[in-house]
Amino acid sequence: MNQDQLKGRGKEVKGNIKEAAGKALGNERMTTEGQAEQVEGKVQKTYGDVKQDVGQAIDKADRKP
Repeated sequence: MNQDQLKGRGKEVKGNIKEAAGKALGNERMTTEGQAEQVEGKVQKTYGDVKQDVGQAIDKADRKP
């Protein structure tokens, strides 16, 4: 697991909490910000997944004689 994957998951969790708090308080702006953070976290996590997959593919290709 790389830093992008960890940071992405953290942003998703933070966004989920913020969205729930916004709904509980009736604060539409906070709800929307939470949803946006979740999307940002998912994108960053996906970037980290792709980055890891590419790195593994390169390592695998380098090991072939």
